[in-house]
Amino acid sequence: MAANRTSGKTGKDLAPVMLALITGANKQGIRFSPDEVTLILEILKEGKSKEEQEQIDRTVRMTSSLFQKHTP
Repeated sequence: MAANRTSGKTGKDLAPVMLALITGANKQGIRFSPDEVTLILEILKEGKSKEEQEQIDRTVRMTSSLFQKHTP
């Protein structure tokens, strides 16, 4: 599902999709281990340019800091 929803998206368009996927998973009680998150991100970055891969990494850092602020 994540691959389908992120297909063709880059840069700023990717951030809200990733955030929605994470939020949706959390609402369903799905929690990913750090290893699972790493694997998912590597799959999402396949076939993307170096710039797009770096944008994904920046987006992940940004969303990670947002979730850390909202985690009790």
